Amino acid sequence: MKGSHLFLCLFSVSCWVDLTPTAGNKILHFGACRVSMSMTEIRAGFTAIKANIQARDPIRTLSILSYPHSLHKVNASDRCCITRHLFDFYVDKVFKHCKTEDSYVNRKISSIANSFLSTKRKLGQCHEQNQCVCGQESTEKFKQILANYEGLNVTSAAMKSLGELDILLDWMEKS
Repeated sequence: MKGSHLFLCLFSVSCWVDLTPTAGNKILHFGACRVSMSMTEIRAGFTAIKANIQARDPIRTLSILSYPHSLHKVNASDRCCITRHLFDFYVDKVFKHCKTEDSYVNRKISSIANSFLSTKRKLGQCHEQNQCVCGQESTEKFKQILANYEGLNVTSAAMKSLGELDILLDWMEKS
């Protein structure tokens, strides 16, 4: 009997520790999925390179993430799905094509990409556990984002998407 109490106590503590954000981490809720992210670290890295990245964007009249209604008014049940798609998009398409001649900028991009990769894995686990169901709305919104991206050449689209990272981070924190 003592062993079961000890197990229950240890299990409870491990669950609490797993959901308690470490310094700078924030727990974000996407539908039924909860993910801890180092938002402070990501924002600091992005802030350090934002002007440099946005200066490389020759097309200021087009937005990939802010196209009318791309991220606005997403149903709570679709937030996990579109977030998972966006993290796949950033890890698989954007960060791979954001290379500069500046090693400092490249290190910051790499750090942000590593944080995104970690979160992408967590969102994938939610999807595998059926906590991250994709509805038609999230699918349509993500298709619009992809269409915006694919309408540009790869490097320009990647830099523009990286330059809009604050739009994504703001949207995630409002969720």
